[in-house]
Amino acid sequence: MTQHVPAALPDRIRHFIDGAFVDSVDGDTFDVLDPVSNETYVQAAAGKQADVDLAVAAAKRAFDEGPWPRLLPRERSRILHRVADAVEAQDARLAELESFDTGLPITQALGQAKRAAENFRFFADLIVAQHDDTYKVPGRQVNYVNRKPIGVAGLITPWNTPFMLESWKLAPALATGNTVVLKPAEFTPLSASLWADIFRDAGVPDGVFNLVNGLGEDAGDALVKHPDVPLISFTGESSTGQLIFANAAPFLKGLSMELGGKSPAVVFADADLDDALDATVFGVFSLNGERCTAGSRILVERSVYDDFVERYAERARNIVVGHPNDPATEVGALVHPEHYEKVMGYVEIGKTEGRLVAGGGRPEGFPTGNYVAPTVFADVPPTARIFQEEIFGPVVAITPFDSDEEALALANDTKYGLAAYIWTNDLKRAHTFSQNVQAGMVWLNSNNVRDLRTPFGGVKASGLGHEGGYRSIDFYTDQQAVHITLNQAHSPHFGTGGPLQAAH
Repeated sequence: MTQHVPAALPDRIRHFIDGAFVDSVDGDTFDVLDPVSNETYVQAAAGKQADVDLAVAAAKRAFDEGPWPRLLPRERSRILHRVADAVEAQDARLAELESFDTGLPITQALGQAKRAAENFRFFADLIVAQHDDTYKVPGRQVNYVNRKPIGVAGLITPWNTPFMLESWKLAPALATGNTVVLKPAEFTPLSASLWADIFRDAGVPDGVFNLVNGLGEDAGDALVKHPDVPLISFTGESSTGQLIFANAAPFLKGLSMELGGKSPAVVFADADLDDALDATVFGVFSLNGERCTAGSRILVERSVYDDFVERYAERARNIVVGHPNDPATEVGALVHPEHYEKVMGYVEIGKTEGRLVAGGGRPEGFPTGNYVAPTVFADVPPTARIFQEEIFGPVVAITPFDSDEEALALANDTKYGLAAYIWTNDLKRAHTFSQNVQAGMVWLNSNNVRDLRTPFGGVKASGLGHEGGYRSIDFYTDQQAVHITLNQAHSPHFGTGGPLQAAH
């Protein structure tokens, strides 16, 4: 099957600032490659400090002077529901663009628009139904919480499922009345450019949504350091998160960071092994393995270990690697040659650290493009780099354990703590293990199925703060406590010359 190139690709990708598509101030651009041919298919505007300054000024003006933060929640909700309708209507087109730009299999790119639309619907409903606390001291005082949007939110998003992950941040930031500057990943800027017309057509005022493309070290860095951007929400690598943390510190910015992961999938002998096999194969090889919550370390109880490894390797060897636009494809091309080299480097390291039972190089029939055969290493010790470090590709490490205590120690033996997947039919063990594993999110006998009301985030090197549901509302708003005295204020009589009386 030959590579599919979507019709009507843009001739260039530009910034969107204050309601208009614009080139970079200095005219600079960067190449955008497709991951099958690794050839440049479009030039994107390369934003720098001057472009970020313009975008932030527009967003600040829209926040300070425009109607968006002052609309009633119901009015903002109606607009965001129109956004959701427009996003959902573009599912097929979006999937085509995402698959071409990222290398994701088309069947896995389909539905991303529906998920993005659901994020907007969820927060459009939540801001109307939202309630805040009130506390009464009968006859004396009423205290209540008043939420206010904060200002310009800087949103920095990754290259894996980019459009959908952008919606995770855009929806709550806009729903709560903030204005935004979005800096999408430079590897995959194609689908982000769709947002401009979607928001404009839905009735979002100019300046509320701004988009600056560019490299992280230029556009991203300028956004993080800008004094008029009080909030930064970032999804990406832990090392980049550390840099953002340091650069945001002088401004005491609000930070929400969902970072890397090396999540364990723990399979006990009493689990439903067929279900566990389905979930753990899908959990690391879906989305080309380029997912932060991938269960890339599989820990298996010794008594079922050999059988599990054999069956797992057989499944991995039969995964269909192919062109991203082929409906039969289960693993497509990795996003970029730089990332391909990183993943292949870990495959070579793994050959010295574990027993290779599937994959281990390029798949047959794909001499070019960023293709990696689904790769499985067994007998991987916890000291191995492929056990400890995030690979972010179709590579998995399998390790045996002999007891619950050893399984927990292995599960917790990395710097990361994003997700964990536990497979057991022992109710006591399930809850005890879940509560002791160092992970922000745990799935019991389940794949990664997310409820938008629950907190999303990690512990240790996997993140700072949580988003999702009311946690997103908390992040994107200031919570102001207002205290009202109902009768005479009882204060000490300073400065009266008489004896002090304590307040009561």
